[in-house]
Amino acid sequence: MGVPSSFQAYDPHPIVVRRAVDAWMEDVDGNRYIDYDMGFGALFAGHVNPVVRRAIEEQLDNGTLFVTPCESNADVAELLAARYGLPMWRFTNSGTEATMDAIRVARGVTGRDKIVKVEGGYHGHHDEVMISMKPPTDKAGPAHAPVAVPSTAGITGAVLGDTIVVPYNDADALERALVGNDVAAFIVEPVMENIGICLPRPGYLEAVRRITREHGTLLIFDEVKTGITAGWSGATGALGIQPDLVCLAKSIGGGLPVGAFGGTAECMDQITTGRVLHLGTYNGNPLVMAAAKVVLAEVCTPSVTQETIARNGRLVEACDVVIQDAGLPAHTVQFGAKGCVTWAAEPIRNYRDYKATDFDLAFAQWIHGINRGILLPPGLDEQWLISVAHSDDDAMKYASVFAEFVDELLG
Repeated sequence: MGVPSSFQAYDPHPIVVRRAVDAWMEDVDGNRYIDYDMGFGALFAGHVNPVVRRAIEEQLDNGTLFVTPCESNADVAELLAARYGLPMWRFTNSGTEATMDAIRVARGVTGRDKIVKVEGGYHGHHDEVMISMKPPTDKAGPAHAPVAVPSTAGITGAVLGDTIVVPYNDADALERALVGNDVAAFIVEPVMENIGICLPRPGYLEAVRRITREHGTLLIFDEVKTGITAGWSGATGALGIQPDLVCLAKSIGGGLPVGAFGGTAECMDQITTGRVLHLGTYNGNPLVMAAAKVVLAEVCTPSVTQETIARNGRLVEACDVVIQDAGLPAHTVQFGAKGCVTWAAEPIRNYRDYKATDFDLAFAQWIHGINRGILLPPGLDEQWLISVAHSDDDAMKYASVFAEFVDELLG
């Protein structure tokens, strides 16, 4: 396909980038774009953040891979513990590894095999979670009781049988899935970001926390996409629900490949005792740790994070005014420094709602923007990110181009 990841292949063709700085990218043809994709949310610190760059350059003088602990492992773990209220952490190289290892830990704690995931949720590309990521509705069963559908060839029947799928925002469906007391973990994005931005209904996550405890099932929050873009303590802190395990990646690394998972002492002591093995040559390598440390401690501080979220709020509000003035069947959603325009009149509450959105209009808006220097995520179901490197003008440029699109649409 000419790309290193299938996500990077999109119609009419992917943009091949030559360089990126701050909040913009330039392609091989010399076209410049304000970047609202920002590495699918990984670049909350911006492209080539000078503080991150300095930390990387300093570490380069002292080595890139030790395969033995470095001091910054503990430094970064303590920073994450302070943000998320979970005492023990391990590092990985991606969000996929983080969710894979968290599920293994949950199985170690409970001695159970089954997991539950949400229909339409993406948790990486390991077998257990590549199920019902975006299934065809004619194969997915009824909305209240979805059927587990493999998202790729190569998923075994045994894996499929151990993964139960439920709709998001439906606590009763989760309770039905857990009634046999044989489920190790419920893995869920506290705010779904594989279908735009899908917010939890009031009381949903509180019910999820209660139900999982009642049935001895561990609750795993996949914060790979929300992460520190949601606020200083992530979606976990913003929503006030404490899971047993949290998975991170993307935004904590400043553009370098990193993942992490943390949890309660009961969970993480599965690794301490050797009952669960967690391995990886590049885990916690000093180059990545140097970047993560300054992102967490110096770049994405509480005040800067709040300023960035407020900047995004002004962008979301401006887009919402355009929608309301035009009377369009669309709405805006904000969560932290991320936002989206969803082409549906009513808020999206689950995957089936998402499937009813107008993807033709979404694609028209995307192609209109990219031809005017606005690089939105190409999936039509992703969300933009305002990074700490976006100026007010950078952020509001999107709103002005969106208003132009609406004028042309109505004209």
